[in-house]
Amino acid sequence: MTNNEKFNGAAHCGVCWRHCLIPEGGLGYCRARTTVDGVVVAENYGKLTSLALDPIEKKPLSRFHPGSFILSAGSYGCNMACPFCQNFEIAHDAMGKTRSANVSPKELVERALSLRDRGNIGIAFTYNEPLVGYEFVRDTAMLARREGLETVIVTNGQIEPEPLDELLPLITAWNIDLKSFKSDVYRKLGGRLDVTLRTIERASETAHVEVTTLVVPGLSDDEEDMEREATYLASVNRDIVLHLSRYFPCWQYDVPATPRKTLYKLRDIAENHLPFVFLGNI
Repeated sequence: MTNNEKFNGAAHCGVCWRHCLIPEGGLGYCRARTTVDGVVVAENYGKLTSLALDPIEKKPLSRFHPGSFILSAGSYGCNMACPFCQNFEIAHDAMGKTRSANVSPKELVERALSLRDRGNIGIAFTYNEPLVGYEFVRDTAMLARREGLETVIVTNGQIEPEPLDELLPLITAWNIDLKSFKSDVYRKLGGRLDVTLRTIERASETAHVEVTTLVVPGLSDDEEDMEREATYLASVNRDIVLHLSRYFPCWQYDVPATPRKTLYKLRDIAENHLPFVFLGNI
């Protein structure tokens, strides 16, 4: 457990850089972690709001077992605050837990195994931010790997080194959101650029990594920023796959959809540095 500093019944959480001081029975910023008897635990442990057999390309993962399927599981909670969130009902609404079903790691692995004859290769932790409940991810992935299942995390990368170290040996593929290549934009979205970059670097040492940038007008559509982003990713590992996804108005963000020509231009820039660049939502 990564959180034992106590203050009058409250305790600091150590899962992400926020280090929330969570009172007994309260919730952290992510709305998924609470304090019980002076120890921070994942309130959303095993509480699934979504479960579906998806094409692997939907994660998106384009160069990891292409053509296969993966059992995708989501809970609730997130430690960022993107106003254009497509899954805001489960990411930002603590009431998501009222629509959840309790599923143990063993039960989830058994479900994944039962779907092998339909092309399922493993389990993807996705939909909400899975790392705010990293203990469930860890425990399930441990069982899944023993059964030869692949394990995938789709994440914003906002995790501290200690819990990340627990996950790295257990995860075979990551898709990590790189929201922008500007620190001030990350702050507006409730995150830290340096933390996401650290996660990309660490994950690339042990697993297959693909990166997704949602191209949002005014936030992540700058050509110079894309030049810097692609150069950086190539310096980490030139085989990192970059997905550039088209933004559409959603939730609290209402600027017009990203022009297609912007996506094409950014792809051309990125392809000067990376061999695998794909466009999404075009």
